[in-house]
Amino acid sequence: MRNRISGRKALAAPYLLWTIGFTVIPLIVIIRYAFTDAAGNFTLANILAIGDPINLKSFIFSLEIAAGCTIICILLAYPLVMALRRIGMSRGSFTLFFLILPMWMNFILRILAWQMILSSNGILNNMLMAIGLAPANIANTPAAIMIGVVYDYFPYMMLPIFTAVSEIDEGIIESAKDLGASGFTTFRKVILPLSVPGLKSGITMVFVPSMTSFVIADLLGGGKLQLIGNIIEQEFTRNSQWGLGSGLSVFLMAFVLLSMALTSGNGNIRKRVRSQASEDEIKVTEDQS
Repeated sequence: MRNRISGRKALAAPYLLWTIGFTVIPLIVIIRYAFTDAAGNFTLANILAIGDPINLKSFIFSLEIAAGCTIICILLAYPLVMALRRIGMSRGSFTLFFLILPMWMNFILRILAWQMILSSNGILNNMLMAIGLAPANIANTPAAIMIGVVYDYFPYMMLPIFTAVSEIDEGIIESAKDLGASGFTTFRKVILPLSVPGLKSGITMVFVPSMTSFVIADLLGGGKLQLIGNIIEQEFTRNSQWGLGSGLSVFLMAFVLLSMALTSGNGNIRKRVRSQASEDEIKVTEDQS
């Protein structure tokens, strides 16, 4: 028994070394730079730099983009997931493979493709002018950035929700229908609560990267619109202000962790829904009698 435990620890050693070398140590370095000045003295100036008008404006803009992207992805994901469930598509379906196939393409190439589509003389405007419509000025606007982040992170919202919905017992849904619930009521009281764990996973995987991204803003925003990720990237690469960049990074990390903490705690959702279904069934039986 002891030999088996020792063997498992030995197998876990490479992962432990990887975590320490590429996660723990870099995080310690970033925190050290965030709370020290050029002379090595303790300071909170790097953290409080988020209050600078430029930094605060970029942070609020990032928050708006991340929140908008998350909401749009949710609104797009649920109708698609319900349609896939209705046609009986499983997680191993070949059709589902085509929905996630774009994720296999290089991230930069996908964003460059949207740059070609949305540019002033791009594919979209050429198509609009070909049918006699005025060209759309979408390039280098917040709308272009929103399109880019929604396109890029939508699969990360759809897949967790699809997995959660696929695991819902069909008997629960049929019971709701037998009790007279409409399609929307069944979705609101049964499917949506039971898919909350997948929804929360999707929110985490969409909100966090869309808020910290900077490549999409560079390519689709034309460098005119900056997310907080752009500010941090510039402090490290162009201005060589590692302390300021680290301070903004730590603030952003703390904000993200706080946001994740507020959305944690799934609770026993399935048990609550089943209990509610039982109560509704008892009530209907009493009304009929």
